[in-house]
Amino acid sequence: MRLRCHNPAMTTRWKPSVTVAAVIEHDGRYLLIEEHTPEGLRLNNPAGHLEVGESLVQACAREALEETAHDFTPAYLVGVYLARFQRPGASDPMEQDVTYLRFAFGGTLGMHHVARTLDSGIERVLWMTPQEVRDSVAKHRSPMVLQCIEDHVRGQRHPLALLFAHESLAGPSGAG
Repeated sequence: MRLRCHNPAMTTRWKPSVTVAAVIEHDGRYLLIEEHTPEGLRLNNPAGHLEVGESLVQACAREALEETAHDFTPAYLVGVYLARFQRPGASDPMEQDVTYLRFAFGGTLGMHHVARTLDSGIERVLWMTPQEVRDSVAKHRSPMVLQCIEDHVRGQRHPLALLFAHESLAGPSGAG
């Protein structure tokens, strides 16, 4: 299916929102976060948007720390996901119809920073079995939450060498 711009007069290029997600498993349970959204409390993988100057791996480690207060070291790519979300009633047309391009990573959970405050909007961190995640699908922030976990359960692992981040991400060079 090809998405087309609703306004033929628009001259800007359509761009999906690039996000990263940490798929963290320990003893058969997956770490999820419960967060406040415009649709109410929702469950999500620790996830967020790629920021300027970051590689995908750096963004995933940062988001996991901000949302769970745990260090996380991405070791492999679980998958790349594309999904469209339509938010009814949003005042900004750009917020009504958003396409997300998600890069999900598995890896190693590190130190828990007990004194660290969780990101704004994060209610709590919880550990769930795959079946509990399946049973809570109505509370998921997106269909990608379960898909990432199902792919991880199936053993889907891809080397980080698939990803390349050019040094130019760090900003303009000193050369003028």
